[in-house]
Amino acid sequence: MISLPIKALVFIYTKAGTAFKVVEKVKEIEGVKEAYAVTGEFDVVAKVEVADLKELGEKVVNKIHGIEGVVRTVTSIVVE
Repeated sequence: MISLPIKALVFIYTKAGTAFKVVEKVKEIEGVKEAYAVTGEFDVVAKVEVADLKELGEKVVNKIHGIEGVVRTVTSIVVE
């Protein structure tokens, strides 16, 4: 069986005024393919590709949540 990377979208809430700084830090994380400051409910959206769910959890909890200005995240795994 061929192992495909897991793709996910991470929706990030930030403290007021920190979205652009958070985007720049998120882009530095290995496995982040794209990251954007956006309008609407979330402040930042990142597209992430990783080898497995454990790595996804580590990226979100240890890397993204460790960025100054990040308040919380919602992660959606791509199914198609």
